Amino acid sequence: MEEIQSQSENYRSSSSSASSPASRVPSSNFFYLRKPGSLRQPISFEDSPEWEDTDIDVRVEEGGDSINIATTPVSPSLSKLNSGSLPSPPLPEGSTSVRKIAGASVVWKDLTVTIKGKRKYSDKVVKSSNGYALPGTITVIMGPAKSGKSTLLRAIAGRLPRSARMYGEVFVNGAKSHMPYGSYGFVEREITLIGSLTVREFLYYSALLQLPGFFCQKKSIVEDAIHAMSLGDCSNKLIGGYCYMKGLSNGERRRVSIARELVMRPHILFIDEPLYHLDSVSALLMMVTLKKLASTGCAIIFTIYQSSTEVFGLFDRICLLSNGNTLFFGETLACLQHFSNAGFPCPIMQSPSDHFLRAINTDFDKIIAMCKNWQDDNGDFSSVNMDTAVAIRTLEATYKSSADAAAVETMILRLTEKEGPVLKSKGKAGTATRIAVLTWRSLLIMSREWKYYWLRLILYMIFTLSVGTVFSGSGHSLSSVVTKVAAIFVFVSFTALLSISGVPAVIKEVEVYTSEESNHHFGALVFLFGQLLSSIPFLFLISIPSSVVFYFLIGLRDEFSLLMYFMLNFFMCLLVNDGLMLVVVSLSRDVFWSTLTLVSVQVVMMLSAGYFRIRNALPGPVWTYPISYIAFHTYSIQGLLENEYIGTSFAVGQVRTISGYQALRSAYDISPDKNSKWQNLLILFLMAVGYRILVFVVLYFRVGKKKSIHNIFKCNRDTTNNAR
Repeated sequence: MEEIQSQSENYRSSSSSASSPASRVPSSNFFYLRKPGSLRQPISFEDSPEWEDTDIDVRVEEGGDSINIATTPVSPSLSKLNSGSLPSPPLPEGSTSVRKIAGASVVWKDLTVTIKGKRKYSDKVVKSSNGYALPGTITVIMGPAKSGKSTLLRAIAGRLPRSARMYGEVFVNGAKSHMPYGSYGFVEREITLIGSLTVREFLYYSALLQLPGFFCQKKSIVEDAIHAMSLGDCSNKLIGGYCYMKGLSNGERRRVSIARELVMRPHILFIDEPLYHLDSVSALLMMVTLKKLASTGCAIIFTIYQSSTEVFGLFDRICLLSNGNTLFFGETLACLQHFSNAGFPCPIMQSPSDHFLRAINTDFDKIIAMCKNWQDDNGDFSSVNMDTAVAIRTLEATYKSSADAAAVETMILRLTEKEGPVLKSKGKAGTATRIAVLTWRSLLIMSREWKYYWLRLILYMIFTLSVGTVFSGSGHSLSSVVTKVAAIFVFVSFTALLSISGVPAVIKEVEVYTSEESNHHFGALVFLFGQLLSSIPFLFLISIPSSVVFYFLIGLRDEFSLLMYFMLNFFMCLLVNDGLMLVVVSLSRDVFWSTLTLVSVQVVMMLSAGYFRIRNALPGPVWTYPISYIAFHTYSIQGLLENEYIGTSFAVGQVRTISGYQALRSAYDISPDKNSKWQNLLILFLMAVGYRILVFVVLYFRVGKKKSIHNIFKCNRDTTNNAR
């Protein structure tokens, strides 16, 4: 205890200009001005919802699928901006105000999360955290890196990975029930958007994928989301830009990702680092927008690492974490008093969030070690002589014995003693509707994004012209058989290699699916059907000109039916190859490793395709079984050669003729049956289906590692009961 007192005295002397929060206020226009003496008061209970006293006005709009619930206005005792703060941005002229949302309260009690191997010395990431979030307010989880912010947010939202175990209780409107689909929104830290769509298109397709009802009803919902997130100026702008046109800024992208969740009109909104990678202006605009959104009744909970002074003033409540320990929970401005009571008052010229993190971030000890032998004449480093471990212990001990901690417990009891309105699911769009919407959206993306199929079409045409001119003029004699076999092998094998150029686009497509599937927009089956149906027109577009150019340059048999089979065979080959790419990308979503894996697989398939050595002569069980039988090159080349040579004959000398099958025996192994080419085509079709079934299994188990919300809460309740 003497060590704590000595460290506190050193820090207090270094901040003599701020001996108390009251002395920090220079004038009545200071941003954090509150009523005199209010900083010394415990958390107010005026914002506690009384379910039996809440006057709820339910109005059902005619022709709509939504119910507007107007509740009592938010209490003025919430943290608010004074006359010197920035007002909320005005709505565009002619637009209607954002409709009210029936918010919900969230309470977490004795919440502990353990993740094995997550920490070096302990697997407890969050330790006995208590807190709550009320409708119409912003609750912020703040702390240094690796303090458990995101883990706590995911635990409250029910999005912990399978490796995590949660102990404690989470209440929604006073009941230990899960949050149904559409009642909440979760925005990840990493933004995954579709750059080839405009903001309005992106949100409109998101609404079509999520909401039931007619298309016309969803346009007004999208416009509400655009106005709520102040995206009117960039609503018709491509998210990723085009050619030399710039796309959206980081701040606009973050607001679009939040607007995607707003189309469901959630009661609760969880955001992981909404100010991530934003400059001060974008961060302030983001917070003002979220403040305006909270005023509609939505309960907002998000994590943050650090904020400016202006942004800090927009928070309603703050949960301060360090190494998984809760150092404070309560009204934002009361946190300043808490630090002052613990002996660490905030200097007048320092941002509160900077001061909080300075006191609880153990990384500052490294700076102390670096600067301990350096004489600071200006006194700039005079405040870094405090041991952060001592500060953390002091703040934690002070909070546990403070009136703020007692007030939080009392508030939790009030919020959980009686169950409020049960959140209900808002329904989902039908499976057929989602497949149709996803197919149409993918068609639009593929038509605009040149890396999908337009680049492959250009590469295929250049390659086809090159191969066709190299192998042209071979004629139809017996000596031309070996040349045409080589040309067909090169055409099939190297077009499969060139398709690897589409790996970055496929990776982006899988990332978008992962982001949308995590919020239950659609599942793996809908994704596969949509991707398949949208890719078929472009694969036909590639196969038709490539087949026609190659077919006539090489000089194959001039029959329309044979040409149609050649195009169909090549189309199926491309379809199988796309399925193989999806499998590899689903397993490894890295461009380098996906490309390396695909090149290796293609080379192995080329070696076992029967050109370098006849298939029946391949050695051992490895090359014969299973490699030669899973190489789609083999069936494609066999079908094309059977299409060309079965039923033909070649003259040998004056009187003797041999069949096309006999002419090919020394060059390639094919079947003499006339129907064998259709069997090879069927095998290609089954391989295309099989690869996509494999993709479904991979996506289901890799992306589906996150449990459903219902299973998470059920598991958590069972674990808590067993622990007791």
